[in-house]
Formats: sequence, C-alpha cells, structure tokens
Amino acid sequence: MNYQAKLRSQFTRLSSRLLTYGALATLVATSVVTVGLTSTVKAALEDSPKIVIDEVWQIVNNEFVGRNFDQAAWQRKRQELLSRDYSSQGEAYKAIRQALRDLGDPYTRFLDPKEFEELTSQTTGELSGIGVRLTLDEKTNALTVVDPVDNSPAKAAGIQAGDRILQIDGQSTALMSVEQASELIRGEQGTDITLQLNRPGRGLFEVTLTRAQVEVPVLHSSLKQEGEVKVGYLKLDEFSSHAAEQMRKAIDRLEGEGVNAFVLDLRGNPGGLLFSSVDIARMWMETGTIVRTVDRKGGDRAYSANRTAITNLPLVVLVDGYSASASEILAGALKDNGRAVIVGSRTFGKGTVQSVHSLSDRSGLAVTISRYYPPSGVNISQNGITPDVPLDLTGDQVRLLRSNPSFWGTSRDPQYRQAISVLQSNVGRKPVLPPSLLPAPLSSRQDGKPAID
Repeated sequence: MNYQAKLRSQFTRLSSRLLTYGALATLVATSVVTVGLTSTVKAALEDSPKIVIDEVWQIVNNEFVGRNFDQAAWQRKRQELLSRDYSSQGEAYKAIRQALRDLGDPYTRFLDPKEFEELTSQTTGELSGIGVRLTLDEKTNALTVVDPVDNSPAKAAGIQAGDRILQIDGQSTALMSVEQASELIRGEQGTDITLQLNRPGRGLFEVTLTRAQVEVPVLHSSLKQEGEVKVGYLKLDEFSSHAAEQMRKAIDRLEGEGVNAFVLDLRGNPGGLLFSSVDIARMWMETGTIVRTVDRKGGDRAYSANRTAITNLPLVVLVDGYSASASEILAGALKDNGRAVIVGSRTFGKGTVQSVHSLSDRSGLAVTISRYYPPSGVNISQNGITPDVPLDLTGDQVRLLRSNPSFWGTSRDPQYRQAISVLQSNVGRKPVLPPSLLPAPLSSRQDGKPAID
C-alpha cells in the first residue's frame, strides 16, 4: 500500500470515528425532514420502526446524488423494506444501514440518536459540558487539562492548564482514555459534575461545576516572529458554525499586532459546513469564484467572493492527506484565484456535499446532494488538490509531530518551515502564482459546466 493509499485508509477510519458524514462538507447543520406520506400511510406506520425507514427512503429518493443511482431499483427497495416486520428500532436501523450501503456512497450515512447528537454538537460547534480540552500526559498517562475554554464553567471555576483530573463524579480516571473521560464530562445542560484534581503547588482539591452550553474553539492562533517577518499562524481544526466568527476575530487581532503575513494550517481538517468555508474564503478573497455545486438535475450554483476581504497580506495554506471536503473547497479557491500558495501533501479528494436531516425518533441522516468543483472546474474526487509546493512528510517526521503536538507550526515542522520560506520571499507584496499555475477562466471551458461523475 503506497503512502497516499495509507492516508486514505487511515482517514476513512478517522472520519468514521469523528462522524465524518457531518464533519465533511455539509450544506446545513440540520434540517427537519418533511416526508411525503399520505395521512392513511402515516397512520398505518405510526409508532412503528417503519416510519423512520420510510423517512430515510423519502429523503434519498428526493435528494440523493449518486454516480449510478437507479431510482426504479430504489422504488423496489421501499416495498421490500416496508414488507418486513421489525421488532425494534435497532432492527430497523440495521435494515436502513444495509440499504444505504447498497447505494455505494460512503458519505450517505444513517446516525442513531446518540451519533446524531454528537454530529449536531460538532457542526454547530457547541456542546453541553464544562469546557475543557484534555490530553493524556505522555510520561505519566494522567488525564490532564490542556486548557479551559473561554466563557466556560471550567474557566469560571479556575481550572488551569496542567491540572490533572483524578476522579469524575467519584470514578477514577486512572485507566480512562480521553474519549471515555469526555463522555462522562459531557451531559445535560444544568446538571452538576464533581471533579477531583491535582495541581502542582496546591495538591488535591475538588470542584463542582454546572454543565452549560459551550462554544468549542476550532481555531488556534498565535503570533510568531520568523526572522524579520511577523507571521500570524492560524490552525483550523474543522468548519463548524462558529469557525468563520473565530477566524474573523483572529485575523483582526493579529493584524492589530502588526503581522506581515499569514499561515493557514488546514492539515488534519476533515471539513465541515459548506457555508463556513465560503464565509472564510471571502475573508481572504476580494473577488473571484470560490466553489460551484451541481445537483443531480444539473442545477448549477456558484459561490463567489463579494468584496468583503479583511486582509490582503501574503498567505500560505498548509494541507495534507487528511485535509478534506470543506478544507479542499477553501484551499482550491485560494489556489485557483492566485490568492495563496498551497504547501504540503496532496489533499484527500472528497468532492461531494451532504445535507443532514433530523428524523422523527431523534436519529439522523446525512445524504449526498451535490458535487462541488473548485474554480478551475477540475473534479477533485479521488484526486485531491495538488499543492503549489509539494512536500510530503516522512514516516519519522509524522510520528514526531503526532507524539509532540506542540511541534506543529514550529521549526520542528518541515511543512511549516517551507511555508515560512515562501512567505519570506513574498512579504511586502501580495503573493501571485506563476501564470502556469493559474487556472483558465471558467468561461473558456468548452462544455460550460463540469460533468457529474
């Protein structure tokens, strides 16, 4: 298996864990489904697992974009699904998942109520908890606070970076993973949780906090002095509903601190909301097409910059094989319009958009509704975006960065070093790519619109 194939395999596993079906390119966070059922049929299905099956079937029938979608076969599938008897919602969920697998689209996915709740938290950028980022200490394996989130119960209670959480509501964290601890810490808004902590210089102490709705920071920014260049480093983890707002504040703050250039790090970013990527692109681009989407009926919609850019300073974007979907929309727009230089590894190559629907029993469905194309019109599915300055990391370099997250965006990070080299040659002027790297104008394409593959 080659390097890119390994990345693709690893990303598939990662995206499954992160509920990719929402973390990738979603058109909306949630939309309540209205199914086309007659009152007679609806009454017959009321309080039956079949109601959710038919809701899923209706959404797919009305919206799904698939390479070889056979609507006649899908009609037969409905009859088959509704002819069975289901003793539980679990049996119905199993049948739904199998029917969706038969569509051959990994991004059209069913989510049970728990998964759907997690997805909603992810795309909205909010969760009910206390607002702490956690890690396992490399040396002691202790559950440790990375930092408390601003305006959170943890911040208000005085929890600090470096505090070790020993117990959560009386349960020892000694053998817990970060995921297991996070599951215990999250809970219904307004409920209480008690933590036992240990802090150097203070020793053991307990705090009781009340869970609240917390905005999750998806952007981490800092000012770095690189030789004579002041660089604003922006690491975006995903495109949540709050990502654009956080990006705008960070750019404004860094420009106020006198930056000369920016590095936007999209490595490891699996995507998120389509509109979030468009809004962020408009912060960097004054004019130009950002992305085009095409649905199964040939409906073609273009999203463009609208002369609302808030900076024209030199920009380098870092990408890798885990940069997907909304990350590729943003990187492709900035590259094809000559607004930024792209550095790193070829991106993942996911060229579809999903819409996410809530169902009647609080489960959900993400369904592929369109394909998207960067300004160049190139189909990136399975191909990804090739950086202007390709630089793959070696296996040892990847392991070093993963085991030492603080090395990202530093001199220990080869791709970041390359980004700084590019910027140092561009400070004082807007970076413009060589003519050979600029895309042909959209109007020059002979067919007028990209084909749906």
